[in-house]
Amino acid sequence: MELLDIIKIAAAVVALAIAIIGHEIMHGWVAYMYGDMTAKNAGRLTINPLSHIDLVGTIIVPAALYFIPMLLGTEGGILFGWAKPVPINMFKVVERGGYNAAMQVDLAGIVYNFTLAAFAAIGLTVMHTPTVADSMFYIFSYILVYQLLIINVVLGVFNSLPIPQFDGGHFVTHLALKHKVYKVAEFYNKYERYGMIIVLVILMTPLNKFFIFMPVQYIINLLLS
Repeated sequence: MELLDIIKIAAAVVALAIAIIGHEIMHGWVAYMYGDMTAKNAGRLTINPLSHIDLVGTIIVPAALYFIPMLLGTEGGILFGWAKPVPINMFKVVERGGYNAAMQVDLAGIVYNFTLAAFAAIGLTVMHTPTVADSMFYIFSYILVYQLLIINVVLGVFNSLPIPQFDGGHFVTHLALKHKVYKVAEFYNKYERYGMIIVLVILMTPLNKFFIFMPVQYIINLLLS
């Protein structure tokens, strides 16, 4: 493995950690703003990565998505993962701020990811493409900013999908409860445990083109323009 490969992997790991850990912290922070102390009391409003690592979501899944395409000699895999969910007492949030507050908690991570992606896009517009004359630090920085753009858009798109167990699904549930459409909320609660299966089906089938790749590419082009 060459030095450049090591730099690429290190940058991808750092970018993924910033994206998924910040995503979870934002959920807990917005809930905290509405009086829910659960995440704070659990020590989860910290940037310490050790408090947020999930064996499957933070290590196994991202590593598989990154290295399997390399081993198969292909490119274009999605680097995706998740951190340990921040504990939230949504009853407390709803009590203090109603379902609008609950929806703000649901969208907090998505807003964080898209905001970070926007700043990364701005960064890329003022940085030049690395050359052999540039230092390793600059090359790492450029790749890090590039990965921050890609990974945060991917996470933002993924979590925006109205899939049970994901942020988009939680948002639909609370929106339905706000407008007293209880059948929709019951449906999402009933099938929440199947959310990850739905995601795997999307990732492993041609559906990923329509639900992931096309929206991701469109948003990246929009941000860079």
